[in-house]
Amino acid sequence: MKSKQQVSTMIRHGFISDPTISSFSPSRTFSSPSPSPPPSTTRPSQTQPQTQSLFDMMSEDQNRDARLSDEKRRKMQDRVKKLLEEASFSGGDVKLTVVGKEGLKVSMEVQKSVLADKSRFFAEKLRCDCGSGNGMSHSVEISDCDDVDVYVEAVVLMHCVDLNQRLRLIGDGAVSRVLNLLKVSAAIMFDLGVMSCLEYLEAIPWTEDEQEEIVSQLGHLQLHESATEVLLRVSSSSPSTAARADDIFTNLISGVLQAKDDKARREMKSMLSKLLNENVYNDSNKLDVSKDTLYHLCQRCISSLILCLSEANDTPERPDRGVLMSEIAREADNIQWIVDILICKRMGDEFVKIWAEQKELAALHSKVQIIYRYEISRITAQLCIGIGRGHILVPKEIRFSLLSTWLEALYDDFGWMKRGSKSVDKKLVEDGLSQTILTLPLLQQQVLLLNWFDRFLNKGDDCPNIQKAFEIWWRRAFIRKYSPEPDTSQLQITLMDYPK
Repeated sequence: MKSKQQVSTMIRHGFISDPTISSFSPSRTFSSPSPSPPPSTTRPSQTQPQTQSLFDMMSEDQNRDARLSDEKRRKMQDRVKKLLEEASFSGGDVKLTVVGKEGLKVSMEVQKSVLADKSRFFAEKLRCDCGSGNGMSHSVEISDCDDVDVYVEAVVLMHCVDLNQRLRLIGDGAVSRVLNLLKVSAAIMFDLGVMSCLEYLEAIPWTEDEQEEIVSQLGHLQLHESATEVLLRVSSSSPSTAARADDIFTNLISGVLQAKDDKARREMKSMLSKLLNENVYNDSNKLDVSKDTLYHLCQRCISSLILCLSEANDTPERPDRGVLMSEIAREADNIQWIVDILICKRMGDEFVKIWAEQKELAALHSKVQIIYRYEISRITAQLCIGIGRGHILVPKEIRFSLLSTWLEALYDDFGWMKRGSKSVDKKLVEDGLSQTILTLPLLQQQVLLLNWFDRFLNKGDDCPNIQKAFEIWWRRAFIRKYSPEPDTSQLQITLMDYPK
Protein backbone atom coordinates (compact mmCIF):
# COMPACT_ATOMS: atom_id res chain seq x y z
CA MET A 1 0.00 0.00 0.00
CA LYS A 2 1.26 3.52 -0.80
CA SER A 3 2.44 5.78 2.02
CA LYS A 4 0.86 9.16 2.82
CA GLN A 5 3.64 11.00 1.04
CA GLN A 6 3.16 9.13 -2.24
CA VAL A 7 0.14 11.06 -3.51
CA SER A 8 -0.36 12.18 -7.09
CA THR A 9 -1.64 15.42 -8.49
CA MET A 10 -5.33 16.09 -8.93
CA ILE A 11 -4.78 16.79 -12.59
CA ARG A 12 -3.41 13.27 -12.93
CA HIS A 13 -6.42 11.85 -11.05
CA GLY A 14 -4.24 10.63 -8.18
CA PHE A 15 -6.68 10.60 -5.23
CA ILE A 16 -6.01 8.06 -2.47
CA SER A 17 -7.68 7.03 0.76
CA ASP A 18 -5.47 7.05 3.85
CA PRO A 19 -6.51 4.53 6.52
CA THR A 20 -4.02 5.95 9.01
CA ILE A 21 -5.91 9.24 9.37
CA SER A 22 -8.73 9.30 11.89
CA SER A 23 -9.04 12.94 12.92
CA PHE A 24 -7.49 16.31 12.14
CA SER A 25 -6.96 19.53 14.00
CA PRO A 26 -9.61 22.13 13.14
CA SER A 27 -6.88 24.68 12.55
CA ARG A 28 -6.07 25.47 8.96
CA THR A 29 -2.37 25.76 8.27
CA PHE A 30 -0.04 26.78 5.52
CA SER A 31 3.70 26.49 5.52
CA SER A 32 6.09 29.38 5.91
CA PRO A 33 8.69 30.14 3.30
CA SER A 34 12.20 28.93 3.90
CA PRO A 35 14.22 31.71 5.45
CA SER A 36 16.41 33.52 2.97
CA PRO A 37 20.02 34.18 3.89
CA PRO A 38 20.44 37.69 5.31
CA PRO A 39 21.82 40.17 2.82
CA SER A 40 25.45 40.96 3.19
CA THR A 41 26.18 44.18 5.03
CA THR A 42 29.92 44.14 4.43
CA ARG A 43 31.08 47.44 2.95
CA PRO A 44 34.00 47.51 0.53
CA SER A 45 37.25 48.70 1.99
CA GLN A 46 38.24 52.23 1.17
CA THR A 47 41.36 50.84 -0.42
CA GLN A 48 39.39 48.54 -2.74
CA PRO A 49 38.48 49.75 -6.25
CA GLN A 50 34.85 50.93 -6.51
CA THR A 51 34.02 48.68 -9.45
CA GLN A 52 31.73 45.67 -9.60
CA SER A 53 32.93 42.34 -10.88
CA LEU A 54 30.72 40.20 -13.12
CA PHE A 55 30.28 37.82 -10.15
CA ASP A 56 29.00 40.70 -7.97
CA MET A 57 26.52 41.76 -10.64
CA MET A 58 25.24 38.20 -11.03
CA SER A 59 24.90 37.87 -7.26
CA GLU A 60 22.88 41.08 -7.11
CA ASP A 61 20.53 39.80 -9.84
CA GLN A 62 20.04 36.53 -7.97
CA ASN A 63 19.35 38.35 -4.70
CA ARG A 64 16.85 40.64 -6.43
CA ASP A 65 15.06 37.65 -7.99
CA ALA A 66 14.96 35.96 -4.59
CA ARG A 67 13.46 39.09 -3.02
CA LEU A 68 10.80 39.25 -5.73
CA SER A 69 10.03 35.56 -5.24
CA ASP A 70 9.75 36.04 -1.48
CA GLU A 71 7.46 39.04 -1.99
CA LYS A 72 5.19 37.06 -4.31
CA ARG A 73 5.13 34.20 -1.81
CA ARG A 74 4.27 36.55 1.04
CA LYS A 75 1.40 38.12 -0.89
CA MET A 76 0.05 34.70 -1.80
CA GLN A 77 0.24 33.64 1.85
CA ASP A 78 -1.73 36.73 2.84
CA ARG A 79 -4.42 35.98 0.26
CA VAL A 80 -4.64 32.34 1.36
CA LYS A 81 -4.87 33.34 5.02
CA LYS A 82 -7.70 35.76 4.26
CA LEU A 83 -9.55 33.14 2.18
CA LEU A 84 -9.33 30.55 4.95
CA GLU A 85 -10.52 33.05 7.56
CA GLU A 86 -13.59 33.72 5.40
CA ALA A 87 -14.24 30.06 4.62
CA SER A 88 -17.29 28.26 6.04
CA PHE A 89 -15.72 24.81 6.50
CA SER A 90 -17.13 22.75 9.37
CA GLY A 91 -16.76 19.12 10.40
CA GLY A 92 -14.37 18.21 7.65
CA ASP A 93 -13.73 14.56 6.89
CA VAL A 94 -11.32 15.06 3.98
CA LYS A 95 -7.85 16.50 4.35
CA LEU A 96 -7.23 18.51 1.18
CA THR A 97 -3.66 19.73 0.63
CA VAL A 98 -2.64 22.13 -2.11
CA VAL A 99 1.07 22.40 -2.97
CA GLY A 100 2.39 25.19 -5.18
CA LYS A 101 5.31 25.02 -7.57
CA GLU A 102 7.14 27.53 -5.40
CA GLY A 103 6.76 25.28 -2.34
CA LEU A 104 3.83 26.94 -0.56
CA LYS A 105 1.65 24.25 1.05
CA VAL A 106 -1.91 24.68 2.32
CA SER A 107 -3.97 22.04 4.16
CA MET A 108 -7.72 22.22 4.72
CA GLU A 109 -10.26 19.97 6.41
CA VAL A 110 -13.30 19.99 4.14
CA GLN A 111 -16.51 18.04 3.84
CA LYS A 112 -16.54 15.06 1.55
CA SER A 113 -20.25 15.55 0.90
CA VAL A 114 -19.68 19.09 -0.37
CA LEU A 115 -16.80 18.08 -2.64
CA ALA A 116 -18.75 15.14 -4.07
CA ASP A 117 -21.95 17.17 -4.51
CA LYS A 118 -20.37 20.20 -6.17
CA SER A 119 -17.64 18.56 -8.28
CA ARG A 120 -18.21 15.65 -10.64
CA PHE A 121 -14.47 15.05 -10.56
CA PHE A 122 -14.38 14.72 -6.76
CA ALA A 123 -17.58 12.66 -6.85
CA GLU A 124 -15.90 10.12 -9.11
CA LYS A 125 -12.74 9.93 -7.03
CA LEU A 126 -14.53 9.80 -3.68
CA ARG A 127 -17.33 7.52 -4.81
CA CYS A 128 -16.20 4.66 -2.55
CA ASP A 129 -16.96 5.78 1.00
CA CYS A 130 -14.02 4.07 2.63
CA GLY A 131 -14.52 6.02 5.84
CA SER A 132 -18.03 4.79 6.51
CA GLY A 133 -18.43 3.15 9.93
CA ASN A 134 -14.75 2.83 10.84
CA GLY A 135 -13.57 6.43 11.39
CA MET A 136 -11.53 6.39 8.16
CA SER A 137 -10.96 9.63 6.21
CA HIS A 138 -9.55 10.63 2.86
CA SER A 139 -6.29 12.42 2.18
CA VAL A 140 -6.10 14.33 -1.11
CA GLU A 141 -3.15 16.32 -2.42
CA ILE A 142 -3.07 18.69 -5.40
CA SER A 143 0.53 19.22 -6.47
CA ASP A 144 2.48 21.61 -8.74
CA CYS A 145 -0.17 24.36 -8.72
CA ASP A 146 0.65 27.62 -10.47
CA ASP A 147 -1.44 29.66 -8.02
CA VAL A 148 -2.26 28.02 -4.71
CA ASP A 149 -4.69 30.79 -3.76
CA VAL A 150 -6.86 30.08 -6.83
CA TYR A 151 -7.28 26.43 -5.88
CA VAL A 152 -8.08 27.40 -2.29
CA GLU A 153 -10.61 29.98 -3.53
CA ALA A 154 -12.28 27.36 -5.74
CA VAL A 155 -12.75 25.10 -2.69
CA VAL A 156 -14.08 28.07 -0.70
CA LEU A 157 -16.57 28.76 -3.52
CA MET A 158 -17.86 25.21 -3.25
CA HIS A 159 -18.84 25.90 0.34
CA CYS A 160 -20.57 29.24 -0.45
CA VAL A 161 -24.34 29.54 -0.52
CA ASP A 162 -24.34 32.51 -2.96
CA LEU A 163 -21.49 32.18 -5.47
CA ASN A 164 -22.50 35.26 -7.47
CA GLN A 165 -22.34 37.46 -4.39
CA ARG A 166 -18.93 36.01 -3.55
CA LEU A 167 -17.59 36.83 -7.03
CA ARG A 168 -18.83 40.44 -6.72
CA LEU A 169 -16.39 40.94 -3.83
CA ILE A 170 -13.27 40.01 -5.81
CA GLY A 171 -12.20 43.62 -6.47
CA ASP A 172 -9.05 44.57 -8.42
CA GLY A 173 -7.96 42.32 -11.28
CA ALA A 174 -11.40 40.72 -11.30
CA VAL A 175 -11.29 39.44 -14.88
CA SER A 176 -7.95 37.64 -14.52
CA ARG A 177 -8.91 36.17 -11.15
CA VAL A 178 -12.30 34.97 -12.42
CA LEU A 179 -10.66 33.43 -15.49
CA ASN A 180 -8.26 31.55 -13.20
CA LEU A 181 -11.21 30.37 -11.10
CA LEU A 182 -13.01 29.35 -14.29
CA LYS A 183 -10.01 27.29 -15.40
CA VAL A 184 -9.77 25.47 -12.06
CA SER A 185 -13.56 25.00 -11.85
CA ALA A 186 -13.60 23.47 -15.33
CA ALA A 187 -10.68 21.16 -14.44
CA ILE A 188 -12.45 19.73 -11.39
CA MET A 189 -15.89 19.77 -13.12
CA PHE A 190 -17.31 22.25 -10.62
CA ASP A 191 -20.25 23.07 -12.91
CA LEU A 192 -21.92 25.65 -10.67
CA GLY A 193 -18.59 27.45 -10.33
CA VAL A 194 -18.12 27.42 -14.12
CA MET A 195 -21.59 28.89 -14.72
CA SER A 196 -21.13 31.55 -12.01
CA CYS A 197 -17.78 32.64 -13.50
CA LEU A 198 -19.30 32.83 -16.99
CA GLU A 199 -22.28 34.86 -15.74
CA TYR A 200 -19.90 37.26 -14.02
CA LEU A 201 -17.75 37.67 -17.17
CA GLU A 202 -20.86 38.26 -19.28
CA ALA A 203 -22.06 41.08 -17.01
CA ILE A 204 -18.92 43.17 -16.44
CA PRO A 205 -17.16 45.52 -18.93
CA TRP A 206 -13.82 44.43 -20.45
CA THR A 207 -10.77 46.27 -21.65
CA GLU A 208 -9.42 45.24 -25.07
CA ASP A 209 -6.56 43.32 -23.43
CA GLU A 210 -9.04 41.53 -21.16
CA GLN A 211 -11.18 40.72 -24.19
CA GLU A 212 -8.26 38.95 -25.88
CA GLU A 213 -7.54 37.05 -22.67
CA ILE A 214 -11.19 36.00 -22.25
CA VAL A 215 -11.65 34.83 -25.84
CA SER A 216 -8.36 32.92 -25.73
CA GLN A 217 -9.15 31.26 -22.40
CA LEU A 218 -12.69 30.26 -23.39
CA GLY A 219 -11.39 28.80 -26.64
CA HIS A 220 -8.72 26.86 -24.77
CA LEU A 221 -11.21 25.47 -22.23
CA GLN A 222 -13.58 24.39 -25.03
CA LEU A 223 -16.72 25.16 -23.03
CA HIS A 224 -18.75 25.32 -26.28
CA GLU A 225 -22.40 26.21 -25.63
CA SER A 226 -21.76 27.26 -22.02
CA ALA A 227 -19.66 30.22 -23.19
CA THR A 228 -22.03 31.36 -25.96
CA GLU A 229 -23.60 34.16 -23.92
CA VAL A 230 -20.20 35.59 -23.01
CA LEU A 231 -18.91 35.47 -26.59
CA LEU A 232 -22.01 37.19 -28.02
CA ARG A 233 -20.24 40.41 -27.07
CA VAL A 234 -17.53 39.75 -29.66
CA SER A 235 -19.28 37.52 -32.21
CA SER A 236 -22.80 37.16 -33.51
CA SER A 237 -24.72 33.92 -33.06
CA SER A 238 -25.93 34.36 -36.64
CA PRO A 239 -22.80 35.42 -38.56
CA SER A 240 -23.18 38.39 -40.89
CA THR A 241 -22.96 37.57 -44.54
CA ALA A 242 -20.46 39.42 -46.70
CA ALA A 243 -23.33 41.24 -48.41
CA ARG A 244 -24.80 42.48 -45.13
CA ALA A 245 -21.40 43.58 -43.85
CA ASP A 246 -20.70 45.39 -47.12
CA ASP A 247 -23.98 47.29 -46.75
CA ILE A 248 -22.80 48.52 -43.36
CA PHE A 249 -19.40 49.57 -44.76
CA THR A 250 -21.11 51.34 -47.68
CA ASN A 251 -23.39 53.30 -45.37
CA LEU A 252 -20.53 54.30 -43.10
CA ILE A 253 -18.26 55.52 -45.90
CA SER A 254 -21.16 57.23 -47.69
CA GLY A 255 -22.03 59.00 -44.45
CA VAL A 256 -18.49 60.38 -44.21
CA LEU A 257 -18.49 61.48 -47.86
CA GLN A 258 -21.72 63.45 -47.33
CA ALA A 259 -21.04 64.73 -43.78
CA LYS A 260 -21.96 68.34 -43.08
CA ASP A 261 -19.66 68.99 -40.11
CA ASP A 262 -16.06 69.24 -41.35
CA LYS A 263 -14.42 68.50 -37.98
CA ALA A 264 -16.55 65.39 -37.41
CA ARG A 265 -15.90 64.33 -41.01
CA ARG A 266 -12.12 64.51 -40.52
CA GLU A 267 -12.31 62.52 -37.28
CA MET A 268 -14.50 59.80 -38.79
CA LYS A 269 -12.29 59.59 -41.90
CA SER A 270 -9.27 59.02 -39.68
CA MET A 271 -11.06 56.43 -37.55
CA LEU A 272 -12.49 54.45 -40.49
CA SER A 273 -9.14 54.50 -42.31
CA LYS A 274 -7.45 53.05 -39.24
CA LEU A 275 -10.12 50.36 -38.75
CA LEU A 276 -10.27 49.36 -42.41
CA ASN A 277 -6.48 49.21 -42.69
CA GLU A 278 -6.25 46.90 -39.65
CA ASN A 279 -7.59 44.10 -41.87
CA VAL A 280 -4.95 44.51 -44.59
CA TYR A 281 -2.68 41.71 -43.35
CA ASN A 282 -5.29 39.77 -41.37
CA ASP A 283 -7.05 36.53 -42.21
CA SER A 284 -8.71 36.90 -45.61
CA ASN A 285 -11.80 35.16 -44.22
CA LYS A 286 -12.60 38.21 -42.12
CA LEU A 287 -15.36 40.43 -43.47
CA ASP A 288 -14.11 43.67 -45.00
CA VAL A 289 -15.27 46.42 -47.31
CA SER A 290 -15.38 45.02 -50.83
CA LYS A 291 -13.42 46.26 -53.81
CA ASP A 292 -16.65 46.78 -55.76
CA THR A 293 -18.02 49.04 -53.04
CA LEU A 294 -14.91 51.24 -53.00
CA TYR A 295 -14.85 51.56 -56.78
CA HIS A 296 -18.57 52.34 -56.90
CA LEU A 297 -18.02 55.18 -54.43
CA CYS A 298 -15.02 56.42 -56.44
CA GLN A 299 -17.07 56.57 -59.64
CA ARG A 300 -19.82 58.43 -57.79
CA CYS A 301 -17.32 61.03 -56.51
CA ILE A 302 -15.77 61.44 -59.99
CA SER A 303 -19.22 62.03 -61.53
CA SER A 304 -20.00 64.62 -58.87
CA LEU A 305 -16.63 66.31 -59.44
CA ILE A 306 -17.25 66.54 -63.21
CA LEU A 307 -20.68 68.07 -62.54
CA CYS A 308 -19.22 70.69 -60.17
CA LEU A 309 -16.47 71.65 -62.65
CA SER A 310 -18.99 71.90 -65.49
CA GLU A 311 -21.21 74.24 -63.46
CA ALA A 312 -18.22 76.37 -62.47
CA ASN A 313 -17.22 76.81 -66.13
CA ASP A 314 -20.76 77.40 -67.43
CA THR A 315 -21.68 80.17 -64.97
CA PRO A 316 -18.47 81.84 -63.78
CA GLU A 317 -20.32 84.81 -62.18
CA ARG A 318 -22.87 82.81 -60.15
CA PRO A 319 -23.42 84.19 -56.61
CA ASP A 320 -22.80 80.86 -54.88
CA ARG A 321 -19.49 80.32 -56.65
CA GLY A 322 -17.62 80.05 -53.34
CA VAL A 323 -19.86 77.23 -52.21
CA LEU A 324 -19.37 75.45 -55.53
CA MET A 325 -15.60 75.75 -55.30
CA SER A 326 -15.72 74.27 -51.79
CA GLU A 327 -17.66 71.34 -53.24
CA ILE A 328 -14.91 70.79 -55.83
CA ALA A 329 -12.24 70.62 -53.13
CA ARG A 330 -14.48 68.38 -51.00
CA GLU A 331 -15.10 65.85 -53.79
CA ALA A 332 -11.39 65.79 -54.62
CA ASP A 333 -10.64 65.12 -50.96
CA ASN A 334 -13.24 62.32 -50.94
CA ILE A 335 -11.53 60.64 -53.89
CA GLN A 336 -8.12 61.00 -52.21
CA TRP A 337 -9.47 59.27 -49.11
CA ILE A 338 -10.95 56.30 -50.97
CA VAL A 339 -7.86 55.97 -53.21
CA ASP A 340 -5.70 55.90 -50.08
CA ILE A 341 -7.80 52.99 -48.74
CA LEU A 342 -7.52 51.21 -52.11
CA ILE A 343 -3.74 51.59 -52.18
CA CYS A 344 -3.36 50.40 -48.57
CA LYS A 345 -5.40 47.30 -49.46
CA ARG A 346 -3.40 46.75 -52.67
CA MET A 347 -6.57 47.30 -54.73
CA GLY A 348 -5.55 50.53 -56.46
CA ASP A 349 -4.44 49.12 -59.82
CA GLU A 350 -7.78 49.55 -61.61
CA PHE A 351 -8.16 53.12 -60.42
CA VAL A 352 -5.00 54.17 -62.30
CA LYS A 353 -6.73 53.18 -65.55
CA ILE A 354 -9.95 54.93 -64.52
CA TRP A 355 -8.10 58.14 -63.65
CA ALA A 356 -5.97 58.00 -66.82
CA GLU A 357 -9.17 57.92 -68.89
CA GLN A 358 -10.66 61.10 -67.36
CA LYS A 359 -9.93 63.30 -70.40
CA GLU A 360 -13.09 65.37 -69.90
CA LEU A 361 -12.29 66.00 -66.26
CA ALA A 362 -8.71 67.01 -67.12
CA ALA A 363 -9.99 69.49 -69.72
CA LEU A 364 -12.46 71.04 -67.25
CA HIS A 365 -9.73 71.15 -64.61
CA SER A 366 -7.54 73.41 -66.75
CA LYS A 367 -10.31 76.04 -66.93
CA VAL A 368 -10.76 76.47 -63.17
CA GLN A 369 -8.60 78.76 -61.04
CA ILE A 370 -5.66 76.96 -59.46
CA ILE A 371 -6.70 77.91 -55.93
CA TYR A 372 -9.84 75.79 -56.32
CA ARG A 373 -8.49 72.89 -58.35
CA TYR A 374 -5.08 71.90 -56.97
CA GLU A 375 -6.65 69.27 -54.67
CA ILE A 376 -7.52 67.31 -57.83
CA SER A 377 -3.83 67.08 -58.77
CA ARG A 378 -3.10 65.52 -55.40
CA ILE A 379 -4.92 62.41 -56.67
CA THR A 380 -2.37 62.09 -59.48
CA ALA A 381 0.45 62.58 -56.96
CA GLN A 382 -1.04 59.80 -54.79
CA LEU A 383 -1.00 57.38 -57.71
CA CYS A 384 2.58 58.24 -58.67
CA ILE A 385 3.71 57.67 -55.08
CA GLY A 386 1.90 54.29 -55.07
CA ILE A 387 3.52 53.27 -58.38
CA GLY A 388 6.93 54.50 -57.23
CA ARG A 389 6.73 52.42 -54.06
CA GLY A 390 5.59 49.29 -55.88
CA HIS A 391 2.15 49.34 -54.19
CA ILE A 392 0.40 49.75 -57.55
CA LEU A 393 1.30 47.46 -60.44
CA VAL A 394 -0.09 48.37 -63.85
CA PRO A 395 1.16 47.90 -67.45
CA LYS A 396 3.45 50.53 -68.95
CA GLU A 397 0.70 51.66 -71.34
CA ILE A 398 -1.50 52.65 -68.41
CA ARG A 399 1.38 54.34 -66.57
CA PHE A 400 2.18 56.43 -69.68
CA SER A 401 -1.51 57.21 -70.23
CA LEU A 402 -1.79 58.46 -66.63
CA LEU A 403 1.08 60.90 -67.15
CA SER A 404 -0.15 61.93 -70.60
CA THR A 405 -3.53 62.91 -69.14
CA TRP A 406 -2.54 64.50 -65.83
CA LEU A 407 1.18 65.44 -65.79
CA GLU A 408 0.63 68.95 -67.18
CA ALA A 409 -2.01 69.60 -64.53
CA LEU A 410 0.34 68.34 -61.82
CA TYR A 411 3.10 70.69 -63.04
CA ASP A 412 0.67 73.66 -63.07
CA ASP A 413 -0.73 72.95 -59.59
CA PHE A 414 2.48 71.86 -57.83
CA GLY A 415 3.28 75.28 -56.33
CA TRP A 416 -0.18 75.58 -54.83
CA MET A 417 -0.08 71.97 -53.63
CA LYS A 418 3.07 72.72 -51.61
CA ARG A 419 1.72 75.94 -50.09
CA GLY A 420 -1.95 75.11 -49.77
CA SER A 421 -1.83 71.72 -48.08
CA LYS A 422 0.20 70.89 -44.98
CA SER A 423 -0.17 67.16 -45.64
CA VAL A 424 1.67 67.27 -48.98
CA ASP A 425 5.25 65.99 -48.74
CA LYS A 426 7.12 67.70 -51.60
CA LYS A 427 9.97 65.18 -51.66
CA LEU A 428 7.58 62.23 -51.55
CA VAL A 429 5.71 63.54 -54.59
CA GLU A 430 8.96 64.21 -56.49
CA ASP A 431 10.34 60.74 -55.70
CA GLY A 432 7.06 59.07 -56.73
CA LEU A 433 6.92 60.99 -60.00
CA SER A 434 10.59 60.23 -60.73
CA GLN A 435 10.16 56.49 -60.12
CA THR A 436 6.98 56.38 -62.22
CA ILE A 437 8.72 58.02 -65.18
CA LEU A 438 11.74 55.70 -64.85
CA THR A 439 9.50 52.61 -65.10
CA LEU A 440 8.63 53.57 -68.69
CA PRO A 441 10.53 52.64 -71.88
CA LEU A 442 13.60 54.79 -72.54
CA LEU A 443 12.08 56.82 -75.39
CA GLN A 444 9.04 57.73 -73.26
CA GLN A 445 11.38 58.71 -70.43
CA GLN A 446 13.16 60.99 -72.90
CA VAL A 447 9.97 62.74 -74.03
CA LEU A 448 8.73 63.34 -70.46
CA LEU A 449 12.08 64.40 -68.98
CA LEU A 450 13.03 66.79 -71.80
CA ASN A 451 9.62 68.43 -71.35
CA TRP A 452 10.26 68.66 -67.60
CA PHE A 453 13.70 70.21 -68.24
CA ASP A 454 12.13 73.15 -70.09
CA ARG A 455 9.37 73.46 -67.48
CA PHE A 456 11.76 73.55 -64.56
CA LEU A 457 13.94 76.25 -66.16
CA ASN A 458 10.89 78.51 -66.43
CA LYS A 459 8.99 77.58 -63.22
CA GLY A 460 11.77 76.78 -60.75
CA ASP A 461 10.47 75.73 -57.32
CA ASP A 462 6.86 75.79 -58.54
CA CYS A 463 7.71 72.71 -60.63
CA PRO A 464 8.61 69.30 -59.17
CA ASN A 465 12.37 68.82 -59.01
CA ILE A 466 13.01 65.42 -60.62
CA GLN A 467 16.65 66.07 -61.42
CA LYS A 468 17.74 62.64 -60.14
CA ALA A 469 15.40 60.95 -62.60
CA PHE A 470 16.86 63.10 -65.38
CA GLU A 471 20.39 62.02 -64.42
CA ILE A 472 19.45 58.34 -64.40
CA TRP A 473 17.79 58.67 -67.83
CA TRP A 474 20.90 60.47 -69.14
CA ARG A 475 23.22 57.68 -68.01
CA ARG A 476 20.91 55.04 -69.46
CA ALA A 477 20.66 56.85 -72.79
CA PHE A 478 24.21 58.11 -73.37
CA ILE A 479 26.72 56.47 -71.01
CA ARG A 480 25.75 52.89 -70.19
CA LYS A 481 24.43 50.95 -73.09
CA TYR A 482 22.48 47.88 -72.15
CA SER A 483 21.72 45.08 -74.56
CA PRO A 484 20.75 41.49 -73.92
CA GLU A 485 23.70 39.11 -74.25
CA PRO A 486 23.31 35.85 -76.17
CA ASP A 487 22.85 32.74 -74.06
CA THR A 488 26.17 30.88 -74.17
CA SER A 489 25.33 28.33 -71.50
CA GLN A 490 25.64 24.66 -72.38
CA LEU A 491 22.68 23.61 -70.25
CA GLN A 492 21.25 20.32 -71.43
CA ILE A 493 17.93 18.80 -70.38
CA THR A 494 17.43 15.05 -70.54
CA LEU A 495 14.04 13.40 -70.11
CA MET A 496 14.03 9.87 -68.75
CA ASP A 497 11.31 7.36 -68.05
CA TYR A 498 11.46 5.59 -64.70
CA PRO A 499 10.15 2.05 -64.36
CA LYS A 500 6.95 1.79 -62.34
